Amino acid sequence: MLRSFRDHIWESWKWDSHSKSPDAQLSPCRQSVYFHVSPLLDSQGTAGVRGTKGFTHGEHYWEIEFLEPPYGCSVMVGVGTQNALLHTGDKRFINLIGMDSESWGLSYKGFIWHNGRSRKYTEPFYDKNTVIGILLDLSAGTLTFYRNGVNLGVAFTGLRQISKTLYPLVSSTAPETELQLGLRTHRMSSLQEQCIHIITQSLSHYTNAHKLPLPTTLLCQILTHAHS
Repeated sequence: MLRSFRDHIWESWKWDSHSKSPDAQLSPCRQSVYFHVSPLLDSQGTAGVRGTKGFTHGEHYWEIEFLEPPYGCSVMVGVGTQNALLHTGDKRFINLIGMDSESWGLSYKGFIWHNGRSRKYTEPFYDKNTVIGILLDLSAGTLTFYRNGVNLGVAFTGLRQISKTLYPLVSSTAPETELQLGLRTHRMSSLQEQCIHIITQSLSHYTNAHKLPLPTTLLCQILTHAHS
């Protein structure tokens, strides 16, 4: 089933230049990431990068385009907490996203990973310009992947029990892997979320938002939304 976005709000988060492996380089606009690009070195391990926006509630969808055909031990997309590992050296070529309890990932070989365990989820994808969509639905507590707009089915459940913010992640062991952010959207799942979005838009030029006379929990959500 192809994905519909009629009720979604477009977003513009990017890759985080402060939360990445030293073996990951970002484009000036921070929408593309290039792994293991040094002309003097082969890949020394596994490199990852995190998105600038984290999610605690609602429904979020984003797409990753493989600008080159994936190959090698592992190229992955998924989500993870702030504690998710973003780098291994010493020739450790691993499935980084899902290596422990802090992340959930999909490998181009068709396996999904979490807590160091894997299972077959879909057929491998080797083609250049393959687009993998990630749907994180924190209302339902599910993570679903799409390939070129086609729903591959629910990959993970139980994410409502995770008490930590979840961030977009990508990783690779292969030299010159190029991944590019595409569509990024968010669907408001409650009146509160809609209010936070409207307040954030209104405060875009207000530098003292942290001083607003609002409940602490609501203020934290507003500030998180504003700075993502």
